[in-house]
Amino acid sequence: MNRAELEFAVSIAREAGAATLPFFRAETVAVEWKADRSPVTAADRASERVLRERIRAAHPRDSILGEELGLDEGTSGRTWILDPIDGTVSFARRIPVFGVLVGVEEGGDVVAGVAHFPALGETVFAARGLGAWWTRGGASGPVPARVSEVARLEDACLSFTSRNGFRRAGIPEAFDRLCDATKLHRGWHDCYGHVLVATGRADVMVDPIMAVWDNAALKPIVEEAGGRFTSLSGEPTIRGGSAVSTNGRLHDATLLLLRR
Repeated sequence: MNRAELEFAVSIAREAGAATLPFFRAETVAVEWKADRSPVTAADRASERVLRERIRAAHPRDSILGEELGLDEGTSGRTWILDPIDGTVSFARRIPVFGVLVGVEEGGDVVAGVAHFPALGETVFAARGLGAWWTRGGASGPVPARVSEVARLEDACLSFTSRNGFRRAGIPEAFDRLCDATKLHRGWHDCYGHVLVATGRADVMVDPIMAVWDNAALKPIVEEAGGRFTSLSGEPTIRGGSAVSTNGRLHDATLLLLRR
């Protein structure tokens, strides 16, 4: 993916994010529950429609896979993987760390990712060979996103979405092991926790249950920022059903605690 295409991905994520804000600021947010027990709102669907319309107009031969509207097959060999609101529970409770995620997959690898946080005015984006970048509200322009240099778990900050996720994944003891091994443990949840790792503000993020649209944008962001992104089993894939992001230095030790 070239720089112009990455800039396009950033622009549509921001446009979709802007479409969520009227819902976020409304007096109430109506939440529906899907068959898999995950929440969805009208804002999720509005955001995904914006993303799809812009991608289809600019790249009519590409495939599009989104959490809410499924797969639209293309012929180019490139797939845009969309999570229109990652962190819908946060969104519905007026917690501003929900994000719009856009990943681009080519040749079996995710080559670009964008995580935009509309309520925070913050965007982190990356593409293979172009590095990872971070913009914040009021800043003059993007700055490089880099992971931390923390080298020991006992000095590390651990982020997670929920303790219940470890129980649902069948590894409840792993949560306690991770907390015992790390200095700080905070529930900076969903995609925001992984972005905190990519920007050096957290050192480890573990999500025992993740879908492909949760992972697609995050993997290139974390890796281009100098970190590692794998499943709980250590596979560098977006289809492993889970996610571990670290600054790289702590990855093997984190996986060992998860597997013990």
